[in-house]
Amino acid sequence: MITSFDDLFATLKAKGIRKRMVAAWAVDSHTIEAASLASDLGIVEVTLTGDEDLIAKVCTDCGIDRSKFHVVDIKDELKAVAHAVRMVHDGEGDVLMKGLCSTDKFLRAILNKETGLLPPKGLLSHVGVLESPHYHKLIFMGDMAVIPQPDFRQKVKISGYINSVARAFGIDRPKIAFIAASEQMLDSMPACMEAAMLAKMCDRGQIPGCTGDGPLALDVAIDAESAQIKKLTSPVAGDADCLMFPNIESANVFWKTNTKLVKGVRQAGMLVGTKVPCVLASRADSVDVKLNSIAEAVAFVV
Repeated sequence: MITSFDDLFATLKAKGIRKRMVAAWAVDSHTIEAASLASDLGIVEVTLTGDEDLIAKVCTDCGIDRSKFHVVDIKDELKAVAHAVRMVHDGEGDVLMKGLCSTDKFLRAILNKETGLLPPKGLLSHVGVLESPHYHKLIFMGDMAVIPQPDFRQKVKISGYINSVARAFGIDRPKIAFIAASEQMLDSMPACMEAAMLAKMCDRGQIPGCTGDGPLALDVAIDAESAQIKKLTSPVAGDADCLMFPNIESANVFWKTNTKLVKGVRQAGMLVGTKVPCVLASRADSVDVKLNSIAEAVAFVV
């Protein structure tokens, strides 16, 4: 089982896994540096779409060998993004990555009905991975970036996505905590009721290959002492692999709280539900986050 990003890099390298990655409007230093490091690790072959002059300048400024990339010279941002998505759509890439383009432009190209990457009736979502110095293994979570208020059917699909990503990291039977404000069954809180329904679906194999429990408050989901104090008996409490949040606000706040207040935390994130995994990191995210996200996507392709 992979318990850290360093474990993930080592596993991918040891298995000789190498995928084709296309980065859209990859003209910024963080994207190019992350792509370069991933290429050096041997986990990707990289194509960059964007202004070749800007790409060459970044490579020179960062001391990166430009020849390690295949560059498709497109001076216009929207056209570069559309071309990157089309390449992946046409089978010329296994992973798509967002560069300096805005998220709305990136998503618009992915959702294009003719050349995009979302299957008919597919659900676009986002799965993040978090490595915290205060937790004993990786945490897989969703959805903090795409679906504001998922309905119950969408929660079932998102839970399946999170489960699948965790399994791609070598976890045979991921433990999913369905998060609510309380571990009590409170009919005044819809999140509690839906969490209990999702947990029962796990019990019956309707969300296959995982163990689920809910509702669980965040403290009991990830802290065994809290579960013990509250006398909560659960196969998931205190040892969750996955956190399924009830809405984008709760997931996003948890994600960004870790980003800004937890020293030593490492993160990754990608879009799922698409024909291939799509690395979706903020333009302001660090090289480390983008490199981790590439590795997450490569592992999920396998």
